[in-house]
Amino acid sequence: MARPGFPKSLREFQLKFADEHACADYLAASRWPDGFRCPKCGNDRAYSLTAARRWQCAAPDCRYQTSLTSGTVLDRSKTPLTTWFWAAYLVATDKRGVSALHLHRQLGGSYKTSWLLLHKLRRAMVVPDREKLRGTIEMDETWVGGVQTGLRGSRQLRGRKAALVIVAVERRGTGSGRVRMEVIPDFTQATMTEFALRNIEIGSTIVSDKMTGFEKLSAAGYIHEAAKQGNIRQGADHVVPLADRAMGNMKQWLLGTFHGVSRPQLQAYLDEFVFRHNRRGNPQAAFQTLLGLGTNREPAPLSVVRGATDMPYFPIHE
Repeated sequence: MARPGFPKSLREFQLKFADEHACADYLAASRWPDGFRCPKCGNDRAYSLTAARRWQCAAPDCRYQTSLTSGTVLDRSKTPLTTWFWAAYLVATDKRGVSALHLHRQLGGSYKTSWLLLHKLRRAMVVPDREKLRGTIEMDETWVGGVQTGLRGSRQLRGRKAALVIVAVERRGTGSGRVRMEVIPDFTQATMTEFALRNIEIGSTIVSDKMTGFEKLSAAGYIHEAAKQGNIRQGADHVVPLADRAMGNMKQWLLGTFHGVSRPQLQAYLDEFVFRHNRRGNPQAAFQTLLGLGTNREPAPLSVVRGATDMPYFPIHE
């Protein structure tokens, strides 16, 4: 059986998830689309304990309780399910993205709760076993933040207080397919090759400029096509136009929606940009991924989220 359908309008969403019971029913139907099956005894009958967000096996000699939210981003949260669902809906359907201040204005409550909800949802955006990019892939690198006023050209690189980011974009005809973005420590061959191996299927064609960091891609099992990038300011075509477009859109999105982000949390925001791009045509998949349905992952506690200790962070490039 398929998972329950996704509301097609705001009004339908309001009616479908009007209370805690309705949200709990949706979680149950999504977790067990073929019907409940007790993880302890295999019995297919159970009854809900809505207040405790649990289902209890109906077998007299079992009575095993299963949490509706275990393995999801909602696990061990005291925030009402209706609030979680509203936050996930807004994030999944707003093409511009949602800041903590905007979410706070929409949901009420405390700003701290809205901030934490968003960061927990961002950490649910990366599915651990997601498929690698394949086909023809454009790769490029960029700096995010830290522009130094009054400096131009290579002088911007001296002590620049910016983050290094690598981008990979699938080519689908003349348009973009799926995207990957990561904060990286440097532009070395080892870093570029490791990124490719984590994110791109072996045997794919990788298109890049002639930066030396890409030179080991062929040895790693990829078909590497490198071309010298001409002077774009003088009218030269982009060697990797889709990657350049993705990087430009990402930077405009960070500034337009969030007015800049902190360096330690940057990877979480890159994950959100990738998530939005890759699921831009499927809000139902985005909504269920945000709630962690089917991903079986541990939620991030406040101490981890606040310190961004689960995010890659590298010293300022000197």
